[in-house]
Amino acid sequence: MRYFSIRQLGLGLLLALTLFSFTACKKNEQQAAAGGRAPGGGGPGGGANNAAPKAVQVGKSESRTVARTIEAPGTLAADEQATISFKVAGRLDKLQVDLGSAIRKGQVIAQLETMDFKSRLNQSDAALQQARARLGLSPEGTDDRINIETTALVRQGAAVLSEAKLNLERTRQLVKEGVQPRAELDSVNATYQVAESRYQDALEEIRNRQAVLLQRRAELQGAKQQLAETTIYAPFDGSIRERRANLGEFLSAGNPVVTLVRLHPLRLRLEVPERDAIGIRKGQSVTVSVDGEVEKATGRIARISPAISEQSRTLIVEAEVINTQGRLRPGSFAKAAILTTTVNAIITVPPAAVVSFAGIQKVFTIKDGKALEKTIVIGRREADWIEITDGLKEGETLILSPGNLATGAAVTVNK
Repeated sequence: MRYFSIRQLGLGLLLALTLFSFTACKKNEQQAAAGGRAPGGGGPGGGANNAAPKAVQVGKSESRTVARTIEAPGTLAADEQATISFKVAGRLDKLQVDLGSAIRKGQVIAQLETMDFKSRLNQSDAALQQARARLGLSPEGTDDRINIETTALVRQGAAVLSEAKLNLERTRQLVKEGVQPRAELDSVNATYQVAESRYQDALEEIRNRQAVLLQRRAELQGAKQQLAETTIYAPFDGSIRERRANLGEFLSAGNPVVTLVRLHPLRLRLEVPERDAIGIRKGQSVTVSVDGEVEKATGRIARISPAISEQSRTLIVEAEVINTQGRLRPGSFAKAAILTTTVNAIITVPPAAVVSFAGIQKVFTIKDGKALEKTIVIGRREADWIEITDGLKEGETLILSPGNLATGAAVTVNK
């Protein structure tokens, strides 16, 4: 038996395939010359170029003058957020709100038990009345002014001092006349000095009682204030973000009860690239898009950072976003379009003319009755037009909704 090498077998197969291809091509040429039709033809000349033209709708690329917008991502935040707590310690008696409750400014949020605070108030009131009585005032009343010289204690001291002074003057005269001895004058003088000292003590005592009265008045005001602080009210309109206390719980002063957030307006914090920062001004309109919300929200630039961040090369700006219906929520990611005062002329096309495939945008124009594909770069999108930043000129005819149309396909324009 004769054996062949693998190399010999390979050369043989290659020679056989070449002969077969040459024979098949020759046969096709003969058939085409004889029948006047190409293989797979559909008419004289055959091929796709001889297919019936496809009827298409067309539009035009247009130049449009629009206000320039700057797009930037950001996060919505509550305009105001406050952790509400009591300034006094006590047991929580009432809690009028819960998670998500919408409340108005001045509305009651929570209240402590008031029995102990009312008792302190009564004690302070009684102490105040006592202090007023010691100064010769009526227990009830708000006017704490007095004339020190007319108080009983001072009048008594003044009378004793006056008597001692008269005795001293009389004794001096008698001693001078030799009626009384010198020793008697020394005794009367000592009595006068004691009377003068008691008069000063009376004045100081009255002043001390006045100070006590002021203290009692302040204590009463403090007791009233503490009683008032057993109830907390909403400092602004908003909603309860978090409930942090339960009924019957003893709360120390400052323990959080609820967290309140203001939902209108919302605060949108944006990072604008440095190249666009020069066009940002306070008061500019902002259009805000949030995932899950069909309608766009509006707002205005309210605050602008005085410096550009060296790390990110961005300018921090804040916008106030209208949220009267409460559709937007703090913490949501948002995309903002800032309408600047700069006006640009741009090329736009109908949205139906743009085809996207594998991340590439393209349009189809018509040249010599055939479709011609053009790759484009798109910019701003609106409901009825798309900005073309590169790839097209003004006035070019575009095929609308081209579908699977390919370059070179014959087309005819529907009238």
